[in-house]
Amino acid sequence: MPTDVPVERISAVRAFNRSYTKFLGALNGHLLSTPYSLTEARVLFELGQREETEVADLRRVIGLDAGYLSRLLGRFEEGGLVRRERSTSDARRQLIRLTTKGQDTFRVLDTKSVAQTRALLGDLSDEEQQRLVDAMDMIRRRLAGADARPEVRLRAPAAGDHGWVIERNGALYAQEHGWDSSYEALVAQIVAGYLDKHDPVREAAWVAELHGERVGAIFCVRKDDTTAKLRLLHVEPGARGAGVGSVLVDECVRFAREAGYRSIELWTVSVLAPARRIYERAGFELVEEDTSDRFGHRLTGQTWRLAL
Repeated sequence: MPTDVPVERISAVRAFNRSYTKFLGALNGHLLSTPYSLTEARVLFELGQREETEVADLRRVIGLDAGYLSRLLGRFEEGGLVRRERSTSDARRQLIRLTTKGQDTFRVLDTKSVAQTRALLGDLSDEEQQRLVDAMDMIRRRLAGADARPEVRLRAPAAGDHGWVIERNGALYAQEHGWDSSYEALVAQIVAGYLDKHDPVREAAWVAELHGERVGAIFCVRKDDTTAKLRLLHVEPGARGAGVGSVLVDECVRFAREAGYRSIELWTVSVLAPARRIYERAGFELVEEDTSDRFGHRLTGQTWRLAL
């Protein structure tokens, strides 16, 4: 059953819409002092993101009526902005791409949009900018629906983050798996070793954020000249299912490859099934197992490796 919405909240949303459309310059039918409407500019932007786009996919992404989109693309084609053709593999599929003129037009619109947004943010402090971006992200996510996946932001650890990694690992594994303090001691040793002998060319660490909050972390460290080690993958319970773990692992693998390692490996235990699924999706293969007493329990340790 729909929730009853007070009239003052409806008025507030409508006021925001009026304010933002005025800022975009969309009320006069032309965006950013160009000949194109907001809808036309959106279509050009989507086409500018890839070399070619299937028309059916474009319609789904933008949410336009098929007839309206067809007429809009027809006008673009007449103006020399786009070229439509049938797929060579499936004649039922229609592909569309920007012409050289269309690419030039897209770049003009994109440059103007970046400048407009920079001007909007430029009058705000760094803290105000982040609060505005977080608020906009919340609006976008709410309107996109409950199934929309939020954007994961990665950054280098800042002051206090390394202590947070130790604290959260110790607390979560104690709560969720009953591990004793020897695990927190191990995490502290790993983090201390990273800070003490960090090689910025061949080692790195990342903190993952959602909506400005820390929700995970990962380390890539040197094992030897040819092998990197993925260490301390951690995702907060409230962020699980949002793709945080996969983003962190993919970035760690990318860094190891670009740093010149030939392989990357990790150690985990068999009870951590969600983490194992992330490693498998990233291409890691199980190469070794052993069972012994660890962290107050009888656990099966696993070594996973990925050739780079």
